[in-house]
Amino acid sequence: MKFNWGTGIVLAFIGFISFIMYFIITMNVNDKYDHDLVTDDYYKAELEYQNDINKLTNSKSLSQNIRYKRTDDGLLILFPNNIEAKDITGKVFLYRPSNKQLDFETNISISKPHLLIPDKRLVDGRWNIKIDWQYKGNSYLYKESINY
Repeated sequence: MKFNWGTGIVLAFIGFISFIMYFIITMNVNDKYDHDLVTDDYYKAELEYQNDINKLTNSKSLSQNIRYKRTDDGLLILFPNNIEAKDITGKVFLYRPSNKQLDFETNISISKPHLLIPDKRLVDGRWNIKIDWQYKGNSYLYKESINY
């Protein structure tokens, strides 16, 4: 068989298609390249985004917003001092971008103006914290990206 330019083009196409198919199969089969949505109900969360914007605006109108600090016991979330802690309700959601199994949510039920997330629940690295809380009929939202 003679090797001419037509044979070269066909072999180049076959090589290119094989190269592309290798990467497509690798990306679909290998768990290392798993790309999940941030939340399972992504579209439902998108529809509720305006509520989050309103809650963030309410949070910015406070004289003092939520703060946090790392202690030996864990992550200490400090609520504003000028409000009564027993009237605060809501949820704290900690999202770990690198590992979905580490995500967790806890209810806010406090008697003092702070909430402690135990150190054993948090591993070192980046966390996204979302605190959706209510006080006397007003809803507030605090979002922050932290390195623990």
